[in-house]
Parts: sequence; C-alpha cells; structure tokens
Amino acid sequence: MAANSQYSLLTQRRFGPFFLTQFLGAFNDNVFKNALLLMVAFQSAGLFELSTDTVINLCAGLFILPFFLFSATAGQLADKYDKAQLIRLFKLLEIVIMSCAAFALWQRSLPALIALLFLMGFQSSLFGPVKYGILPQLLDDRELLGGNGLIETGTFLAILLGTAAGGLLIGIEGNGPLFVAVVVIVIAFAGYLSSRAMPPVAPVDPGLVIDWNPLRQTWRTLKYARETRVVYLSIIGISWFWFIGALYLAQLPNFTRVFLSGNEQVVTLLLALFSIGVSIGSLMCERLSGQRIDIGLVPFGSIGLTLFGLDLANQSTLVASGELIGALEWLSQPTAWRVAMDILLLGAFGGLYIVPLYASVQQRSPAKHRSRIIAANNVLNALFMVVASVLAIGVLSAGFSIPDLFLLVAILNGVVAIYIYTLAPEFILRFCTWVLVHIFYRIRVHGAENIPAQGPVLLACNHVSYVDALVIGGCIKRPVRFVMYYKIFNIPVIRGLFKVAGVIPIAGAKEDPQILEQAFEAIDAALARDEVVCIFPEGHLTRSGEVNVFRPGIDTILQRRSVPTVPMALTGLWGTFFSRAGKGAMRRLPKPLWFRVDLKIGSVMDAGIVSAVKLQEKVSQLTLNE
Repeated sequence: MAANSQYSLLTQRRFGPFFLTQFLGAFNDNVFKNALLLMVAFQSAGLFELSTDTVINLCAGLFILPFFLFSATAGQLADKYDKAQLIRLFKLLEIVIMSCAAFALWQRSLPALIALLFLMGFQSSLFGPVKYGILPQLLDDRELLGGNGLIETGTFLAILLGTAAGGLLIGIEGNGPLFVAVVVIVIAFAGYLSSRAMPPVAPVDPGLVIDWNPLRQTWRTLKYARETRVVYLSIIGISWFWFIGALYLAQLPNFTRVFLSGNEQVVTLLLALFSIGVSIGSLMCERLSGQRIDIGLVPFGSIGLTLFGLDLANQSTLVASGELIGALEWLSQPTAWRVAMDILLLGAFGGLYIVPLYASVQQRSPAKHRSRIIAANNVLNALFMVVASVLAIGVLSAGFSIPDLFLLVAILNGVVAIYIYTLAPEFILRFCTWVLVHIFYRIRVHGAENIPAQGPVLLACNHVSYVDALVIGGCIKRPVRFVMYYKIFNIPVIRGLFKVAGVIPIAGAKEDPQILEQAFEAIDAALARDEVVCIFPEGHLTRSGEVNVFRPGIDTILQRRSVPTVPMALTGLWGTFFSRAGKGAMRRLPKPLWFRVDLKIGSVMDAGIVSAVKLQEKVSQLTLNE
C-alpha cells in the first residue's frame, strides 16, 4: 500500500479507530431502521389507521427531526471539548438506546420502536458535528479529500451491510425481531470499544460558553455558516443531496413492492446497489481530482443525479409483474437490470457530488467555529430531509405515484443545481477546468513536488494558449491566483468567473500605468497572505511556439517581496485549438480528445538570484527537456 494512498490512513491510529467507530454506528442505525421499515411495510397491515406510505415517511421524519433541534448545541460541545472523549460518551448513549430498542423488538411493539427512532436521531445529531469537525484535526489538507472519501464510503458500506443484515434478520420466520435485538446491542458495545482506541483531540475553543437555548443558538450557528459564501452554498448543496437521498431511500420499500413486484430481498438489493454506488463515487474523488479538493466534480455529480433520476422514473413501471418475487427471479427480467444500473449510478454520482462539498466546508471554515458550521450543515440537512418527507407525503397523498415523485425530484435537482451554480460561478469554473484537464487533454505533470506545500510562491510559465491558466490550475494542488491581461479579464459574461477565481488584471506600463500599479499591489498582497501567484512573463501568447522575451515586471514583483520562484513550462499545447498556430486561435478544428500535454515544473529559484533573463533561460530549458 502506497504511503500517500488514502487507504493507508486506515492503518494509522489517528484515523483507523475513528473510521471503525463511525462505521459501526452507521451499521447499527441501519440494521435497526431497515428492520423497522420492513416490519412497517410488510407486517403492519391493520396495525395503523394511516397508510404504510405515510407511516414510512413519518418514521423517516422522526429520525431526522433531532438533527434540527439539537445540532447547534452539539456543535458547541464539539468545539469546546475533546472530540474523542465526546465520541466515547455518545457511544455509551447508543448502548442505552439500543438496549431499549432490543426490549421493544422482543415485545414486537411497533409504536415503541417508532418512538425510539427519535432517540436514535438524537444520538446521531450529537455525533454529526464531531464526525466531520474532527477530520481537519486528524488529517492535513492533502489528506482531507481522501479521508472524506473513506468516511463516506464507510458510511454507505455500513448502510449496505446494515440494511442487508436488518432485512435478512427481520425476515427470519418467528425469531427475526429477537435476532435484530441481539445484533444491535453487540454492535453498540463494539463501537464503544473501538472509540477507546482513539487518541485525544485538542478542543479548538475551550473557553466557549455553551448556550443551551436551541433556537437562539441554531440561529447563531446558521449566521456562522453564512459568513463565507462558498461554504454556505456548499452546505446548501450537501443538504440538497440529503433531501434527494432521504426521499429515494424512504420510498424504496413500497416502490419495490408496488411497482417492481419485489419482496424484501429486492429492497435489500437496491439499497445495497445505492450504497455501493456512493462508495465507488466517493473513492473515485481523490483519483479524479489528483488529491486536491476540487469542487469541479460537483456539477459533474449533479448532472449524473439528474440524468439517472429521470431514467429511473421512466423505467420503473416496466418491471412490475404482480406477484412478489425474490432478488434472483427479479434480476432475470431484462428491464430489471436497467433499474439496477440507475440505482447504482445515482449512488456513484452522488458520491462524486457530496465528498468535495464536505471537504470544501471543512477546509474553508475557520477552525475555531468549524464544528458549529458543520452543526449548521446538519440543521439544514435535517430541515431539507423533513421537507423531503413532507413533500413525499403530500405528493403521494394527492394521488401521484412513487415514479411520479422520482420524476419531480430529478427535475427539481436540475433546477436547484443551476440556481446554486448561478450564485457561485466558482463551481462552473472549476468544472470547466476539470473537464479540460481530464477529458480534452492527456496531461502529465513533472516535478509537482517542487512547489512548496506552504508559504508564498511565485510561478512563472511560458504562454502558449488561451487555456494555459486552466491547465495549470487543474494540475497544481494549491489554489493559484493568475495574472491576466486586463482586456481579456474585462470580456463580458466571463468577467464574473475571473473575479471569482481571484484573477489579477494587468496592463502594460505605456498602456495604463494605473492598472499596472494596481496589479503589482494585488500581487504583493496575495504573496503577503502566503498565496500562490502565477504570471506569464512574456506578456502575450507566443506566435511561433517558442519562448518570447520575458518582461521586467517579475523583477518589480520580487523587489517588493522576496519569495520563492518556480519556473514552469507547458509543452504540447502549441498547434491545438486554443493556440495561435496556423490561422490563429480557435480558427481550426479542435484536436482529438486526450491530446498529450506536459506541465514541467522546475526547481525553486531563490529570490536573491532571480531575474527576468535567468527565469527565461530556465523556462526555455524546461521546454526542451524530455
């Protein structure tokens, strides 16, 4: 196992016990919840005056209601105290709740079991801010995306195994509830034991005074989240995912029974496929993004959620055959495979969608308020899931079918995605960068380790095409501020994207001295904040494919602030659609996909010896080196 692989985290004490603890907790929740939902769907005829559709959605609402009520208080506790110690206390609470649940299962008391869902939700609402707030303290920025991918994978694998176990155990003739009771108690004790192996985690705000008023603190918590626009919109995006997920998962039992003619085995199979899909998508994030937190994957995920949601709504009614059948018989029908693939791919694109959003919230939130911001996320998650339950009850009570509900959700997903990306163009900008880097070009990066992981850095690269900045930004793990010719910066429509990306407009000394001076000041301010700034010292695109003379602006930058400078060279872009080769840029047919491009990163040059002439020599050498 590679030392820098995300999977190596599982073998380390700072992450492994925490991963196992949250896995066992999610597993236990889903053993109990799925057993209960199947009891309601298949064994509760005549027990309630309400329809099973309504009872199932009420169960889902009862479980997530505590997240809305108690998350703000939980966020304060997570910021004030040692998170590892809190996790151990919450696991002890889980043992008590599961013991009560075991007794209710033994008595086969559905009303008591439904009431216990609220207590399970209470315990989970306490754990939520700790679960995501602890990760930035356990991992560095380079590991954060991979760690989140593992957590989401573990969570949904726990859903897979928990739902499968709950379905199989409750289906045992006669003694099913008893077997479920034994399992939930054993797993609760195992989760507590794994939490004992976690190392201490220092509190981030030990002087915090707890406000026990949930309504007032919830309002304050939401205000914390709104302080950073991208963080807040990421939270909205996460909440929308849980809106979709809660709605799909809550409808699956009755959807399977009524429209797919499947029994408990088919329900378990579809839940398993969804969980496997989320796990696949979550684990793919690190590889697709090159170990950087890249919100460009989020639009990609939302596109998949919309397309396969529409297909599921369209295909679901073609499988029903009347009599309830098992998983193998159901899979023998050709149309069943399309439904199965829709469920699997919904999960996979959901993983691509959710993991970068969680990592972005963790990375961009102030450390002192991080758990409270994550608590705000949980509050909005809960609110969105309550709305999902209400929407489902309303739509189904109005006489619409579950496939009609799925169609509505798929359409709403497209509308909500467009709305969020309109408010935060950074998502679309990063998506365009991701598509360019991973689909249109086959890019190899040489010398990525030469860029310092921390501190101010000035990058200098040759200028070959109009997409140079997108290629560089998509290949370098640290966020990069680019310096751009002001007339390109001021192009209508895309000017907003440039502003979001932090692009610094610049002009020639004879053209507009004021813009030039403002650019030097902006560059100096960015370097003072330990940011990475990239300039193209030639000042214009090459017309010959060769490196042009570097202008002296870089000397002015380094005279103002002495920082490490890294020479870089792009090769392979000359002659492509966006270069000035031949008839000019964008005046010929694009090259085929996967056109080979190399980004060569040289060794750091000490600021004391850097000059425009020496830097030009270094960049020219890099363009020639194979």
